Amino acid sequence: MNLFDNAPKDITQEKPEALSSDDAARELARLAKEIHYHDAKYHGDDAPEISDAEYDALRRRNEAIEALHPDLIRDDSPSQSVGFGPLEKFEKVTHAMPMLSLGNAFSDEDMKDFDDRIKRFLSVGDEKVDYWAEPKIDGLSCSLRYEDGVLVQAATRGDGETGENITLNVKTIGDVPHRLKGEYPNILEVRGEIYMRKDDFLTLNKTQEEKGQKIFANPRNAAAGSIRQLDSSVTASRPLHFFAYGLGEISAPVAKTQEEIRARIEQWGFVPNTPSRLCCTLNDIEKYYSEMEINRPDLAWDIDGIVYKVNDLALQDRLGFVSRAPRWAIARKFPAEKAVTTLHDITIQVGRTGTLTPVAELEPINVGGVMVSRATLHNEDEIKRKDIRIGDHVVIQRAGDVIPQIVSYVPEKRKKDAPEFIFPDTCPECGSKAVREEGEVAKRCTGGLICPAQAVERLKHFVSKYAFDIEGLGDRIIKQFYEEGLIKTPADIFTLQARDKGSITPIRKKEGWGDKSAAKLFESIDEKRTIALDRFIYALGIRQVGQATAKKLAGFYESFDAFQTAMQNAKSGLENDDNVSYNALLSIDDVGPSVAENLITFFDESHNVEVIEELKSHLTIEDYVLDIDTSSPVAGKTVVFTGTLSQMSRNEAKAGAERLGAKVAGSISAKTDYLIAGEKAGSKLKKAEELGVKVLSEQEWLDLING
Repeated sequence: MNLFDNAPKDITQEKPEALSSDDAARELARLAKEIHYHDAKYHGDDAPEISDAEYDALRRRNEAIEALHPDLIRDDSPSQSVGFGPLEKFEKVTHAMPMLSLGNAFSDEDMKDFDDRIKRFLSVGDEKVDYWAEPKIDGLSCSLRYEDGVLVQAATRGDGETGENITLNVKTIGDVPHRLKGEYPNILEVRGEIYMRKDDFLTLNKTQEEKGQKIFANPRNAAAGSIRQLDSSVTASRPLHFFAYGLGEISAPVAKTQEEIRARIEQWGFVPNTPSRLCCTLNDIEKYYSEMEINRPDLAWDIDGIVYKVNDLALQDRLGFVSRAPRWAIARKFPAEKAVTTLHDITIQVGRTGTLTPVAELEPINVGGVMVSRATLHNEDEIKRKDIRIGDHVVIQRAGDVIPQIVSYVPEKRKKDAPEFIFPDTCPECGSKAVREEGEVAKRCTGGLICPAQAVERLKHFVSKYAFDIEGLGDRIIKQFYEEGLIKTPADIFTLQARDKGSITPIRKKEGWGDKSAAKLFESIDEKRTIALDRFIYALGIRQVGQATAKKLAGFYESFDAFQTAMQNAKSGLENDDNVSYNALLSIDDVGPSVAENLITFFDESHNVEVIEELKSHLTIEDYVLDIDTSSPVAGKTVVFTGTLSQMSRNEAKAGAERLGAKVAGSISAKTDYLIAGEKAGSKLKKAEELGVKVLSEQEWLDLING
């Protein structure tokens, strides 16, 4: 769900400085959600869906908007957090000192800006500042705690404050000493990166393929997946290594510079990050970067950039930290590795939310140590923009060394009669219409309730906590029953017991089940045959219709039949804005043109209507009854809020109005009873005056509802 869909323009493409305050708030909300999702995929699942470059672009956009609107920085802003929280299956470890991430640089100019910032902060004028430079290993960050020279704990970075206890697994890595050599402080925390060599990665994947087991996308994912095993013997069987690059908590000083830290690390028995170098000028910095970029393909392990740290530890202390990163360090990223191969075909994949994604089927080729046979083409516009055609010789890159992408085609190699690729208008999985909403680049399948590509996720959503909340039908059981053919559509849930007596193996006789557990499941299902209207609307999984929107729709239409009829009647409103049902839908608070189109399209798809009708035959959908104060002077009135309120937030005002029985709308119409206008009221105030709608100030509204 994209929170910007209600905007009249696609604000995701607007420059940060062009955004209004309201648009900036919506864009920051979208970015927080999207970045959090990709953090979870990268740090939590070890299965990133976008490249490092695309992720960095999201981060930079968030930071640019926050710099222009510091008053809009959210509590859940990506700038306020690091990484991703620890997984539940591991014991949590609180870091004595936070493990923070690094700011990024992408050019020589960025590095000069970094050096200038350091010198301005330290007020050293033209005096040189030395930097310790080392490769940025593409692995999993890890902290090792030693007490009296003995390894007592190993932890992942996690969210920077709290990580996962992976001590037993780390002890299987040969590069990690169980006892330190030489002299060392009583408490010592060594930080570094767990990684897998390129050759070991290729061998592991070959073995995994032969066993019919998971194939890893790249060495980083393989290392992260191997270290996060509950069975340490699995970790021990994987070829993992550890590079040490710095220190965390220490009970006594051990060095004055970053260079000295590296020497001490080696003395204690660790393999230090290599090859590292002291850089005394910007020219040194650029020279080291260029050398490492050239030599990168020949390294035995993956690196995705260079880390530069102020060498003097005393200066590091003075510089301190900003947001989620130290001021005294930065990561200079490498561009992606590239290769040329043949595009044999373009296939369409349907994601769990119905997005149709074109995938290039390639002649297999080795790129940066990984055999690539498929690459994302992103969307319809991307294919047209790059003019990619089947049969082309194409330039591919492992963007951010994660997801292969097609950069361009080779013109001189193209066949003269190569036809343009025509993107389908129907879902290849279920045959339902595939639509593209205004302002979006993706096409999506509209057969949400019957599309097999979306089925399992839709079913999980259908029985989730804020939908039907059926005890005993968790994610694992839903997936199992779907794969076994027991549940294909939501209605199948409510016929499980009746069908359990037929030819299909009874649930009570399946492995892990029995008479009591099966009876308990059927009882749980029966208890949910009556459901509140707002829960039912939410359970349908209509795009952009979350709990809050579902409740507003339920409160407005009051019964499901009225809601369904209104959605069907509103169809012509997509072309004709005089449609009464369509305008009524748009008047509901938080429902804009994009949400309206999703609702109308959902109910216009015959497959969805068939599933809904079948569900209705098994269920009682309760009419929506709002617990309101019917004696209030605004009960039954339609109100609209606009402008900035000074005595309460807009959301607080809306919630209070609804509790008093008022219907809160998002736009002005002739049926509006009151417009409550705060400061800087705009077009809504003008329209209210034109229609003769009564306008109240914030204080007049408070006087009215308080009697």
